Amino acid sequence: MVSKVRVRFAPSPTGYLHVGGARTALYNWLFARHENGVFILRIEDTDVERSTDESVTTILESLRWLGLDWDEGPEVGGPAGPYRQAERLTLYQEHARKLLDDGKAYYCTCTPEELEARRKAALAAGTSPRYDGRCRERGNDPSGVGGRGAAVRLLVRDEGSIEIADLVHGPIRFERTDLDDFILLRSDGMPTYNFAVVIDDVLMDITHVIRGDDHISNTPRQIMLYEAMGLAVPHFAHIPMILGSDRSRLSKRHGATSVLAYQQMGYLPEAVVNYLVRLGWSHGDQEIFSQEELVKHFSLEKVGKTPAVFDPVKLEWLNGQYIKHVAPDRLTALLRPLWEAAGVSQQELFQRDEAWLHRVACLFQERARTVTELASSSRFVFDGKIERDKAVALKVLSSEAKARLRALLPEIEALPIFTAATLESLFRMRAEALGLKLVDLAQPFRVGLSGKSVSPPIFPIMELMGWEAVRRRVEEVLEEEG
Repeated sequence: MVSKVRVRFAPSPTGYLHVGGARTALYNWLFARHENGVFILRIEDTDVERSTDESVTTILESLRWLGLDWDEGPEVGGPAGPYRQAERLTLYQEHARKLLDDGKAYYCTCTPEELEARRKAALAAGTSPRYDGRCRERGNDPSGVGGRGAAVRLLVRDEGSIEIADLVHGPIRFERTDLDDFILLRSDGMPTYNFAVVIDDVLMDITHVIRGDDHISNTPRQIMLYEAMGLAVPHFAHIPMILGSDRSRLSKRHGATSVLAYQQMGYLPEAVVNYLVRLGWSHGDQEIFSQEELVKHFSLEKVGKTPAVFDPVKLEWLNGQYIKHVAPDRLTALLRPLWEAAGVSQQELFQRDEAWLHRVACLFQERARTVTELASSSRFVFDGKIERDKAVALKVLSSEAKARLRALLPEIEALPIFTAATLESLFRMRAEALGLKLVDLAQPFRVGLSGKSVSPPIFPIMELMGWEAVRRRVEEVLEEEG
């Protein structure tokens, strides 16, 4: 008897890992870790036409980026895993054979064309398009198949009801009269989704099935399979789906839905994890959680029954909160390829020492909402031409402002040391002598150096860039027309 919690995440490798699938994986992983249980990853790749190894690679990369590790694989000590259904076909066929031998399943030779014709006829007559059971008499004897490809169907009794105590939605009831003899193995020997899922869950001793509520309609059929095999039914928890801002199902028109797309856009995995877990789960009024806190507090009882709305603005805000606390060495490592993408040469990145790059990252991280934004906003501190906002330059870099820039250059050069403190002291003194506010002198330098009207404090930036770079950038501004 299994007493330890065992859960699984079982994606189909027909594309990227969607944020909805990622949240399901997170809920399973957190539940297992909270209960000191086992988290299993299983790739459901029996749809041969649509499943690809590229999708498997993408799914594994997405899970690893989110920090989700699995505990078992098909090999001993198998962290390399995961399980793959396509490698387990013999197991499904063996269990179908046993159900046939026990009289709980039968061969069916109805062709797809025949089934479709009967379905249309039933709909036209206003009746439910259920399978009519005409092959039931074939039983488990393949001799009557007569060379036609035969599927295997479960023999379903149609009296009574099925009830599940869903750990999220509460009691759910299904009438058996609404169900028909469904297919277990197709005529080509491949298992159907419901059959493969149950056999795998049985063989892997799954105690809790945590998945999206779009699977609720599959649950009664799967329960009937457990009954047919005389096995205990696991606990079910169906999680409400994630909706877009218009309250329709989340899709590409609402923005990125791929987990790895958020990595490419400069989001931190811990921020994405935090946000996805909070889409439908809460712990008091707390918004930001460490991984340890999520494991400690997570429970299915706190998962809501209603769909959650994906808010990209909220995710961006949360990501900004996490960026503020990223260690300089990690942040710099994340920034290097993004700086290069923003136009910083490999040569310059190589020439800059790590301490200087850390200072750049730390100076700009307070305001950034994504790492990509941080790379873009800090691009100007490196050598090379910058793109100046023409409207801002026209407003700020007047002839009078340029005259002040020109007058300040020799005073800056004469400073005994070139630091943020000495620069600020000089600017304040000069502003007071001219009857100006500090911003009247500082803002033209900000626009001249960065090309924009907004940046971190200008004096630390000037110290970071160094006198020669500051002088060169200001002289470029003074030479421009207008």
